[in-house]
Amino acid sequence: MKFNELGLSAGILSTLREIGYETPSPIQEQTIPLALAGRDVIGQAQTGTGKTAAFGLPTIEKIDENAGLQALVIAPTRELAVQNQEQLFQFGKSKKLKVRIVYGGLSIERQIRDLKSGAQIVVGTPGRLVDLIKRKALNLSALTTLILDEADEMLNMGFLEDIEFIIGKTPESRQTLLFSATMPEEIKKIGVKFMHDPEHVKVKSEQMTADRIDQYFIKAKEFEKFDILTRLLDVERPELAIVFGRTKRRVDGITRGLKLRGYRAEGIHGDLDQSKRLSVLRDFKAGHLDILVATDVAARGLDISGVTHVYNYDITQDQESYVHRIGRTGRAGKSGQSITFVSYNEIGYLEAIERLTKTPMKGMKPPTKEEAYAASMSVAFDSIVRDLAESSVKSDKFEKQLSALTEKFDSRQLAALLLADRSKDPDTMEKVEVPAERPLPALGGKKSGRTGGGNRRGNSQNNRRRDDRNRDNKRGYKVEHKSEAGKNPRKRTANEKKSGFVMRSRGDK
Repeated sequence: MKFNELGLSAGILSTLREIGYETPSPIQEQTIPLALAGRDVIGQAQTGTGKTAAFGLPTIEKIDENAGLQALVIAPTRELAVQNQEQLFQFGKSKKLKVRIVYGGLSIERQIRDLKSGAQIVVGTPGRLVDLIKRKALNLSALTTLILDEADEMLNMGFLEDIEFIIGKTPESRQTLLFSATMPEEIKKIGVKFMHDPEHVKVKSEQMTADRIDQYFIKAKEFEKFDILTRLLDVERPELAIVFGRTKRRVDGITRGLKLRGYRAEGIHGDLDQSKRLSVLRDFKAGHLDILVATDVAARGLDISGVTHVYNYDITQDQESYVHRIGRTGRAGKSGQSITFVSYNEIGYLEAIERLTKTPMKGMKPPTKEEAYAASMSVAFDSIVRDLAESSVKSDKFEKQLSALTEKFDSRQLAALLLADRSKDPDTMEKVEVPAERPLPALGGKKSGRTGGGNRRGNSQNNRRRDDRNRDNKRGYKVEHKSEAGKNPRKRTANEKKSGFVMRSRGDK
């Protein structure tokens, strides 16, 4: 199927061709016609499946560019909000739509001025949206479309009360599009309470992970991980890589170590201020960095093209997070590679991931110190040859200095110094100690015969919740809402009583 078969207008189709969108993904193919028909939709799909286009294209199609605010997108993190705003603005170029973004950490006065200047679509995080509504700077009374993106993540981060407050300020007649990677009971309750006979579109996680991503694991002890990681980076030579750590402390330690050893790396996690996080992401997308180190929550929803490798420095405790992680590579029809470090105690988690994705991971033999050094020397040699071939520097400019050097040293010594400066010698490189993290508790199903050896592909072409809760507790958000669920129950509308929340699964055949 092509986009021109989904009922989109010529202007939007022209924009899609310009930005290289040709064939809709499964979530887009199934969601867009339903949304265009005015149906409420619950889309269940992982990061990397094209959800922004799935809800953005039909929303933009129905917007009147001469009217005011008609659509609101709620996202759990600032990064995802920025990403959604950028893509929606791009999709809506043919209609010259104003897409505003609001989130905490930046001047609320500036955001209020932006809203006053007009917008057809607003994208924001729950806390800042609540603030703007209470200040009467954001009026949702004429809203026709409400979109909840990464709904399960918003619940994990304690935003349920904020979401319910925001929804309560919108017209009951609105269309609601909800997207979530998982379908816990709380999400189903939102469907019953706030949606009208929603259609359930589901894209299975294994559809994403099995096809284009080569998945490997390496058995490694805690103190071995960092050296194995850097050897992999030298041998694999990823164009763009993401390294996942379980905690903020871990991310800081890995980032510091990579920089000490000369890699272009930066880290992101929830404790960084917003300007720093956005700066790091811009540099990574622009190719000024080769390696992004991140916690799960900081990387949630990031849409970065060109990631060739994902390295799971720490294995995830829940399997859905693994799918989110490796979904950063193998996009847009390209292949990718993921490598997961696992201790003997953690084999049960690896096998649980395999059961979810229905894809066995292959054991990989880590590179030796000698192999990494040879790879590093090869890169150094190639870079020197390239620089000399492209150089326009005239040697006569340095005649005096060159004469002095060649009198004292022969050409081989000078070349050796240059090679040593550009390569990574394991005998002289900086010693790095990354703060240790306790392995996860053993999970049932561990097989003692499972090994981490096997073939290695050379030169191939990358406690989330605990972090969230700690941060949200500081902000005053409540993570548990069970005790408050029955205090002021909302009366169900006649339509809700009639519909009873029928979820028709379209993609789970």
